Amino acid sequence: MTPIMDKQTYLKEYLDFAIKLSKDAGVIIKKAIDKRMKGGQANILLKYDNPSDLVTETDQAVEQFIKDRLTNTYPTHRFIGEETMAAGTETIFTSEPTWIVDPIDGTTNFVHGYPFVAVSIGLTIDKIPVLGVVYNPLLDELYSAAKGLGAFLNQTIPLPLYQSPLIDLSQCLIATEAGSDRSSGVLDKKIDVIHTLLRRTGGVEAHSIRATGSAALNMCSVAKGCVDVYWEVGCWEWDVTAAIVILQEAGGIVVSGDNQRDESPVNIFSRKYLAIRAADTKSSQLKIAHQMWDILPDIDASRPSVPGGFEPLV
Repeated sequence: MTPIMDKQTYLKEYLDFAIKLSKDAGVIIKKAIDKRMKGGQANILLKYDNPSDLVTETDQAVEQFIKDRLTNTYPTHRFIGEETMAAGTETIFTSEPTWIVDPIDGTTNFVHGYPFVAVSIGLTIDKIPVLGVVYNPLLDELYSAAKGLGAFLNQTIPLPLYQSPLIDLSQCLIATEAGSDRSSGVLDKKIDVIHTLLRRTGGVEAHSIRATGSAALNMCSVAKGCVDVYWEVGCWEWDVTAAIVILQEAGGIVVSGDNQRDESPVNIFSRKYLAIRAADTKSSQLKIAHQMWDILPDIDASRPSVPGGFEPLV
């Protein structure tokens, strides 16, 4: 067996494990939202005293469930999780296999019963994203991929589902989000970008804007091919690591979402992401990237100070 085959064998094992884990976590989420929609209460907390950044007891319970299963199965692997970091656990990013997890991407959707909620489970090895599983238990849609093994919807349907030439940003459907930082220095700039994208005179006049409320599902929509571009500033590595692998295996690219025109794959810790779907040529994807960079402003997405600190060693 060649080293490449051996690596793919391990990745397939990890992928099968992550798919099963995401489905088991999805059962917990589905039961919780069914209970809530029948009149039950969700204990809603705030992160960093931010009223637009929510967390529930279900987020915390699902992350602990995933972390325990990972630790028991792969005790030498490392773990980065949204709620673990929010609780103040110091995180160090190394070359060791590292699972990067968002237990509920789309917590605000979860609270309101809006059906775009996902478990996101990514894996990095040698600091490179190599595996991703994103599962929406409310719509029963599972996106999965491992490096070199392709990307699939519900394990059998190859991605992308739709593919056509990428011609110009004006012909694109674009996903973005308001995000949890509602300060004028951030939100106003995002709204200005949306105005530029949609404006007929002096703007791009793109086809339209979409937002699911979930970074992972936005990016998976790009992997599917039903959204052409996804841009967001302010989300986190656990929101996007799994989906980045899925999109890359589906032929898409993810580059920096700032205006520095860096064509290399995005740093997962950058908090600025620009995703572009599969196309007939890499040059057509980069053309769209440059058109986006032409209109993107400088937006602060520094990492907030949290108890215990968070300074990934990249």
